[in-house]
Amino acid sequence: MHKAVAPKNPEFRAEAKFQRCSPQKAKLVLDLIKGMRVEKAINTVAFTNKRIAPVVEKVLRSAVQNAVYLSDEKGLDIDVDNLYVKTAVANEGPRMKRIRPAPMGRAFRYQRRIAHIIITVAEKKAATTDAASTEPVQAAAPKKTAGKPAKKSAAKKSAAKKSTAKKAVAAK
Repeated sequence: MHKAVAPKNPEFRAEAKFQRCSPQKAKLVLDLIKGMRVEKAINTVAFTNKRIAPVVEKVLRSAVQNAVYLSDEKGLDIDVDNLYVKTAVANEGPRMKRIRPAPMGRAFRYQRRIAHIIITVAEKKAATTDAASTEPVQAAAPKKTAGKPAKKSAAKKSAAKKSTAKKAVAAK
């Protein structure tokens, strides 16, 4: 018998492989947009002053278009305005080994790194965002310890000793 499966929140992804940028530098841009709504993420990447930013923007737009296309194909009801960046990853690709001339006829080897950029978008549930925004913000009540007297700080203890000493001198 088949089990009843709860409807899963679909995810849509796009990849850009073999990008001539180190994964470490690509992660700087990707960390800016993780968890953001797609519209805000596109604006953020558009104004980011990094060489890999246009590539990240292109991958992000591709992921949104994949969501639109697949929702039409599969008959899913996807609202593009509720899409957010679920994951944004830069994995390491193959390294290119290169040689740089060095003094006295020697040569130094170095590696040019390559990144695979993967962005996944998903639809944020509207019910959870509406419920969170309509709840009033309440101030946290101070906690009281049950059965224990409050401890005095060192400054309060020394002030209490001085005041009792003054009272004793005044009483004489």
